[in-house]
Amino acid sequence: MSLPVRTPKCIVRTFQLEDAPSIARNGNNRTIWRNLRDRFPHPYTEDDAVGYIRFILAKSPYHSLAIEVDGEAVGGLSLRQGQDIERLTAEIGYWIGEPYWGRGIMTDAVGLLTDYAFSALALERVFAVPFTSNVASCRVLEKVGYVCEGLMRRSAIKDGQIQDQYLYAKLR
Repeated sequence: MSLPVRTPKCIVRTFQLEDAPSIARNGNNRTIWRNLRDRFPHPYTEDDAVGYIRFILAKSPYHSLAIEVDGEAVGGLSLRQGQDIERLTAEIGYWIGEPYWGRGIMTDAVGLLTDYAFSALALERVFAVPFTSNVASCRVLEKVGYVCEGLMRRSAIKDGQIQDQYLYAKLR
């Protein structure tokens, strides 16, 4: 599979520097930030977006991709590949701007990136660790065929709160 990849709802493609204003506008949302790792800043500025995009474009193969809807980058998704004995696995992470929630776009995008992980990167396992409170993310994963393998109690801290996470995975 090569990029970009299209569905009727979105395009998954490499980031471009021109995406920075839209990425900043869509990513600067406290609700989104509360469901992501702390390395995703809040507030999310255009400078943050430019820095991230430059960092991503310096790597190959691309493990972080833009979600495009109606000609505009409105979110992102990435794979964080394991090292050493876990080198055939990757953690998937994703977000999309709030105006695009509930439209099935993220389900399509996560499915595309998961297929990319198995075909282009030859991975054996892709996993995600959403907070248990993030019901929408869990539904996205389930719709794409990920299986909940367990509950990781008190496994994360976000915004000063200890959180539980689920462990979801999909195998090649």
